[in-house]
Amino acid sequence: MKAIVEADGGSRGNPGNAGYGAVVLDPATGEVLAERSAGLGVATNNVAEYAGLIAGLRAAIELGADEVEVRMDSKLIVEQMSGRWQVKHPMLRPLAAEAASSARELRRVTFEWIPRARNARADALANRAMDAQAAL
Repeated sequence: MKAIVEADGGSRGNPGNAGYGAVVLDPATGEVLAERSAGLGVATNNVAEYAGLIAGLRAAIELGADEVEVRMDSKLIVEQMSGRWQVKHPMLRPLAAEAASSARELRRVTFEWIPRARNARADALANRAMDAQAAL
């Protein structure tokens, strides 16, 4: 089964109140198959972006996907996961390793950078997670 994962994360302050969102879509119909989001407490934008990626990959795997096209508006995460940029920050290395481990469970995974405007669903979930967390 093929799936599209749109993932995002954010932090209000960097670091600050952070959260992520991920959406799994049917590539043929665009139907939303799964949504994941959560607050992360205080974290950086990049940590939140990786958390969104991991949640999206896990959701796609749980649905039975074996081919996933990941779309994110984080150039850093896309380039690191594609192997073109090194993961230099020590806090990101375990998250990148976890995302890579999930990706290895798939027969095929690709990573594509998309403009923020095309990542509105995942962005909205990340913002809702941050809002809910801030209200606590």
